[in-house]
Parts: sequence; structure tokens; C-alpha cells
Amino acid sequence: MFSTIYSTMTEPPLIDICNATIWRGTTRVFNNLTLSIAQHERVAILGPNGSGKTTLLKTINRELYPVAADGSWVRILGREHWNVWDLRKQIGIVSHDLHSRYIPTTTALEVVVSGFHSSIGVHGMLAERVSKAQLAKARDTLRLLGIDSLRGTPLKSMSTGQQRRCLLGRALVHEPQTLILDEPTAGLDFAASFDYLSRIRDLSDSGHNIVLVTHHLNEIPAEVERVVVLKDGIVVGDGDKESVLTSEFLSSVYETGIRVAQLDGYFLAYPA
Repeated sequence: MFSTIYSTMTEPPLIDICNATIWRGTTRVFNNLTLSIAQHERVAILGPNGSGKTTLLKTINRELYPVAADGSWVRILGREHWNVWDLRKQIGIVSHDLHSRYIPTTTALEVVVSGFHSSIGVHGMLAERVSKAQLAKARDTLRLLGIDSLRGTPLKSMSTGQQRRCLLGRALVHEPQTLILDEPTAGLDFAASFDYLSRIRDLSDSGHNIVLVTHHLNEIPAEVERVVVLKDGIVVGDGDKESVLTSEFLSSVYETGIRVAQLDGYFLAYPA
């Protein structure tokens, strides 16, 4: 198992999965999955389509639960059972699935404020529960991300990059220690992608735990030390980038010829 210099005997892992069997609908995605990610680690999770990446995220986010069995558990920060509201204060998640659930007329401010309530927008009765303090914090977060001028702008009038920053703001309003990012630059052009990745690097440098799920090696910031590779519901690779992100190994996992190059701490994949 990969070890980190930050691990201590008294600090529970961020994510601790042991012998977990996890179903998604009628499909068994994981059978006896074991995986541990320490606090303060920066980890990238890779794998072909259908490898289990989305199911793993939903399990961490407590949308899915393992089959109850002796010697089997999924623990987040040392606990198997969480109030979902409390968990959102510990872990912020940005995903395409979450992005797609917002209606186009939702404004930037509404997106960010909804992070306080783990809701999709703040419509109807929920709007009455939004406090002045939450509004002020949401505006500060928009300002931090450079989109304060868009606070009253609906999503439909923004670029995809601006929308994605709104979702990042939603995850940040609770100031969580951990951010889980699912394919963060999907649908973004070069400028928006580079801007978004720069913000992720800043968050990493400020001490946030980063768990990044991606298809693209170039999305992995140089600060990420560890890569976990899934295939068919099995952890087939787990270690530092240099030992995992090799041409031979990735070609085997993806069953196609892949060449890997390194540049300034980043890894690039291209056809063999």
C-alpha cells in the first residue's frame, strides 16, 4: 500500500475502504474493494470507462453504500456513518453529474449559496432559509474565484469555464479540507482549462487534500504525488506517478498503444 510522509498513527485516513462489495443498480461494480487514502494526500484516480470511477465517487459521497458484511466497511475520516450535511462541510465535490442537474436560469450566487444546503439551487421555500452570512460568504467566494461580476448572471449566459468555477465555489463555501474533482476540465477550451487547473494548484498549495478523477494525464497537477488506476472494478495500479504512468502499463490497462512523456512535472499521453 502506498504510504505518505503525512500519515500518523493517530490520524484516521481520509478514505478507508476494506473488502467492500458495491452495487450500482443491478450491476456489481466492486467486489471486495480495498483502498485507503490518507489525509493530506493529493491523489489522481484513472481508469477506462466502466472501471468504477463514478461508483467510487458516489460511495465516498454517501450516495451508494457497500453490502453489509463482517470485515467490510467504507469509512470517511474514520467514521462509517455521517450526517450528509456534516460530510459536505468536510468534503467538497465538483462533478459533471452535479453540473448537469442545475437549471440554466440559476444564477452564480444561487449556485454557490446552494452549497450551504447541499441542494441544487435555492428555489422555493429553501430561499427563505438563506442567511445574510451565507450570502456574504458566497459573494466572497465568487470574488476569490474572479467571477464576482457574474453573481446575478444565469448559468445559460456564462461560458462553460465560468459555470465550472461557480460549481467550484459551491464546493468551497464550507471551506472543506478536501476537494474531489471529477473530470474538472471536461468541455473547457485551453484558456479555461489552464485557468481552472491553476486554481486547483493554488488550492493544493494552500493545504487542501485533492482527489482528482480524470481521463487526461495532462490534468494531473505536478503536486499530485499518487495515482490509483481502476479497471473492471479492481485497483490494478497504485503508486507514485513515475512508477504508474508508464507507456507499458497504461497500454495494458487501456488495451491500446499509449506513449507517455513528461514535461515540467506534467505527464502527457499520445498514440504509440
